[in-house]
Amino acid sequence: MGKLVSLKGLVRIRGALHRQGKTFVFTNGAFDILHRGHVEYLSRASRFGDIMAVGLNTDASIRRIKGKGRPINRAADRVAVLAALEVVDYICFFGDDTPHRMIARLKPDVLVKGADWKLKDIVGRDVVGEGGGSVRRVSLTQGRSTTHLIEQIVRMYGVTKGRRSKRGAWN
Repeated sequence: MGKLVSLKGLVRIRGALHRQGKTFVFTNGAFDILHRGHVEYLSRASRFGDIMAVGLNTDASIRRIKGKGRPINRAADRVAVLAALEVVDYICFFGDDTPHRMIARLKPDVLVKGADWKLKDIVGRDVVGEGGGSVRRVSLTQGRSTTHLIEQIVRMYGVTKGRRSKRGAWN
């Protein structure tokens, strides 16, 4: 079995890990244009337990949340890059705007989000708390974000939406 699993499969895996006394960590995100900040975040998150699963937004959910031009990288590419990271044990897509339903099914021991999230705003914290788990916030790498990268590319290459020069570069 690869790292990409269905929710039903991940629920089974989570049950087996629980019976083995392993600590199950869960985090989620779009992970579009994977960068150093993502890698450091996932590495920090993985230290809270034995096995880490990543809930990955579908392309459609990213479009609803972040707008028409997103994601930059399609689902298959985002999975391939995440799966190559040693700290990521499992990846599971979710198509809702939030991972609440997925978290309620998985009942992770540890739910991780970035420190930019206020505890009261972390989706699923209610479910995790009721199940005896914990919510952990980890520091983010300053100056590293997908939005920042996109803005930097636009500035550096003079990109305007949807227009290419004769040489094929974006104008």
